Amino acid sequence: MSDWVSYYKHEEGEEEEDQDGEVEVLGEYKYSGRDTLVFLVDASRAMFDSYDNDDLAPFDMTIQCIQNVYTNKIISHDRDLVGVVFYGTEQHKNSVDFKHIYVLQDLDNPGAKRVLELRKYKGEQGRVLFHKSFGHSGDYSLGEALWVCSNLFSAVRLKMSHKRIMLFTNNDNPHGNDSVKAKFARTKAADLRETGIYLDLMHLKKPGGFDISLFYRDIINTAEDEDLGVQFDESSKLEDLMKKVRAKETRKRALSRLNFYLGKDMALAVGIYNLVQKAFKQPPVKLYRETNEPVKTKTRTFNRETGSLLLPSDTKRAQTYGNCQIVLEKEETEEVKRFDSPGLFLIGFKPLVMLKRHHHIKPAQFIYPEESLISGSTTLFNALLIKCLEKKVMAVCRYISRRNTPPRFIALVPQEEVLDEQNVQVAPPGFHLISLPYADDKRNIDFTEKVPANEEQVDKMKEIVQKLRFKYRSESFENPVLQQHYMNLEALALDLMEPEKAEDLTGITNSGKYRFLRHFLLLMFRNRISSY
Repeated sequence: MSDWVSYYKHEEGEEEEDQDGEVEVLGEYKYSGRDTLVFLVDASRAMFDSYDNDDLAPFDMTIQCIQNVYTNKIISHDRDLVGVVFYGTEQHKNSVDFKHIYVLQDLDNPGAKRVLELRKYKGEQGRVLFHKSFGHSGDYSLGEALWVCSNLFSAVRLKMSHKRIMLFTNNDNPHGNDSVKAKFARTKAADLRETGIYLDLMHLKKPGGFDISLFYRDIINTAEDEDLGVQFDESSKLEDLMKKVRAKETRKRALSRLNFYLGKDMALAVGIYNLVQKAFKQPPVKLYRETNEPVKTKTRTFNRETGSLLLPSDTKRAQTYGNCQIVLEKEETEEVKRFDSPGLFLIGFKPLVMLKRHHHIKPAQFIYPEESLISGSTTLFNALLIKCLEKKVMAVCRYISRRNTPPRFIALVPQEEVLDEQNVQVAPPGFHLISLPYADDKRNIDFTEKVPANEEQVDKMKEIVQKLRFKYRSESFENPVLQQHYMNLEALALDLMEPEKAEDLTGITNSGKYRFLRHFLLLMFRNRISSY
């Protein structure tokens, strides 16, 4: 049966039709404000020293890392606000006129000009330019630098959903000989915590190692769902630094927050997340030809016969069933689709071995406790997770994602937390939410009679399988079409001579594998083809 059509979105007095089809497949994030991020970079002389001949200097690693974040945000989150602040410079520029603190970029949307400005300070020529433009000084106050960052957030007049400072340094005890400055830095860090600004330490390699306990353990503060006890190791490679920044910079947006009912009088709060979501090219923006300003599309409904404008109250919803047109009011269509209140309702437990691969019907989601909604949710969630891991069982639940959506049976598959050698989280602790098929979703297909293969064909296929065998990891393969699209846009935005070529890792590149496949096809279809 076809879906009922209704009006759901009302923005600035305009009505837009929303097809309420498979919206629960991927979900839609609700806008809660701009994500804001300030890069606070130590610009003292020690950051420019290279300790290994083959490695980048800590400052070069930092600039490249910030530049990569800018590029990623231009593509995926161009409404976010990002800024860059240097401390430990001879020159100064900030709203409070503090010495040795230079605000290179205020909080604003990422753009090509900002990327090009950062690029000037890369490499040997960049170091010379930085020394000439800003200079270096060790007589700075980290507390004053945090104060300047706080003022940057205060100057933003837009709604902010997430405020974060990333501190890049290779000095583990900046105020070891000045207790007054050290105390002031701890006080300002506490003020940031009270105003909801998270401070993350991205510590870099230094001779003798970086000891967080000397100073920064009392300075850094993290979100409620992050473990302060598990700190990253110091970064000596750009790849390690990028992994840490991505783990912290990526905002965990919940599709929805629901109650998970374990029984009649017992419930906890959980957030629903997408760990995997298909990446698309951003749709083109329509511009007015004369001014290049974005245009806004408005939808209106007119009477086909008279041409008069129709309001939402003038229309009804209809569906043809058995050559009879059933007409319903908007409220009636919503009531028909309403089954129960949103939430997860525990039905029981089943062994994990009962979940089969062919049960997969759409991408899985992930649930994680929300302590801010119901106190004690984290403790109860962890207890359930530990027991499910111990007993190797999955929880079977009824799941209603939002109002006016039909219920589904789902399986909650437990997952244990995994950290890599840099203490970067590879897999989060929680439950994968697997949608289970209804009986109506299963199809009975009559397969054609199997054609047996001879022994020679079987042996040749074994050779092909052995040659093509490798350890598959999805994160090792990027979509070549998307990557080339973004590289083309980057080249246009940054005035590059020509775009880089995206490497396609999805095809067969080994000529020996082609020979195996050609030989196998000849064995299979020798009577039908003469060449390949």
